[in-house]
Amino acid sequence: MKLEEKKQIAEDLHGRFKKSQLVILTDFKGLDVASVSDLRRKLKEAGIEYKVVKNTLMVRASQDTPIAVLANHFKGPGAVAISYADPVAPAKILTKFADDSKKLEIKAAVLNGKLIDASGVKALAALPSREVLLGQLLAVMAAVPTSAVRVLAGVPRALVNALSALRDQRQAAEVPPAA
Repeated sequence: MKLEEKKQIAEDLHGRFKKSQLVILTDFKGLDVASVSDLRRKLKEAGIEYKVVKNTLMVRASQDTPIAVLANHFKGPGAVAISYADPVAPAKILTKFADDSKKLEIKAAVLNGKLIDASGVKALAALPSREVLLGQLLAVMAAVPTSAVRVLAGVPRALVNALSALRDQRQAAEVPPAA
């Protein structure tokens, strides 16, 4: 590979690292081509990029990005999964694939500039998906106004019930005596 090609790859990866929300570093040693192709397909369907890049290029590309904290982990055959939106989806896919294949190893990750170890990635994978979390948030947000309306509607209802009871008492008191 020529020096210009390496610079171009490093610059392209540098731009991707800067835009990313989550980058997971994996060791794919022992995986055959069919398995790697299957993994790439699953990740691509979720909108996640999976790149196999030489460690020296990853070190250069990660400079001046939040991914620079991963530099100590760039050893051995490695690939990076890059997610720009949903941090839970790549963690779920890679964790499941690693559990199934036993050959893929999750080394570490960077989530919004914070270094996460392999157990942190597994914990991230245990979270519900973004859509489920947004649905839960929406349910909580909808419950607050609904409860407020119920409480506010209860005040006039209680007043009407009190007035009705007072009216019934007065009507009972005004009954003329039998002659």
